[in-house]
Order: sequence, then structure tokens, then C-alpha cells
Amino acid sequence: MNLAAFTADALAAQECFGPLGLAVEYERLEDVTEAVAALPGQLTASLHAEPDQADELGALAAALADRAGRVLWNEWPTGVAVTYAMQHGGPYPATTTPTTTSVGTAAVERFLRPIAYQSWPQQLLPPPLRDHNPWKLPQQIRG
Repeated sequence: MNLAAFTADALAAQECFGPLGLAVEYERLEDVTEAVAALPGQLTASLHAEPDQADELGALAAALADRAGRVLWNEWPTGVAVTYAMQHGGPYPATTTPTTTSVGTAAVERFLRPIAYQSWPQQLLPPPLRDHNPWKLPQQIRG
């Protein structure tokens, strides 16, 4: 498929899960960058190239980073791990909450909900919020 046909076919640009390959022929790298910038949000994007091509790929790399939550260099997005460096989110429609991720240690943010307790009696506060702080968690009081 050539780049013009790819950009004209909305179905071809949809994110797919599972094994799938689509080869798109192009003449100018600038045209690829424009096409990538027009894609909907994705969870991942892979850029396969030689290290000596890095200088000429800056704009394309930036476009990929704008479209995906996890950008890979010469790798396929296989598997995820619970590590600080793991991010698997992305802009809409890949995710509805681009400030969180579904994997890695930051995934806990998806399940947290802030609560402010104002003027509550000590015995009704969760233990780490009490003045004596039995769990010894870090606190900021009247800060």
C-alpha cells in the first residue's frame, strides 16, 4: 500500500491488537511524519532504523512520541513489566486518561482517589492521618 492510500483509508490507521503487519511505501520521510502526526492516539509505536539515521529521524520520532504512550527503538512492543520505566498509555483514543498507565508501578495512580478530611475527630481519621501517625508515614501538617 502506498502512503496516499494509507492516509485515505481510515481503517488502515486503526490500532490493532495481536500479530499484524502493514507495509506502506513512501518517497519522502517528511510525508511519513505528516501521516504519523495525523494518526489517532496509540498505545505503542516502534521506529526501526539504523543508529546512524537518528539525526534525520528527529521529526518522525517527535511525531511518534506525540501519538503514543510507549515509543520503542528497533523493538516490538511485546509484553509489559511492573517497573518504574514501564509506561503503556497514550493519547485519546488509545486511552481516555493519558495521565495514567495500565502497567508499571505508576499504574497504581489509576486506582487512587484523593480525599480531604476537614475538622474530623482524630479517632475517625485513617491511622496515618492522626496526629500520632501510628504508621509513621511522612506527613505535612498545616503546610
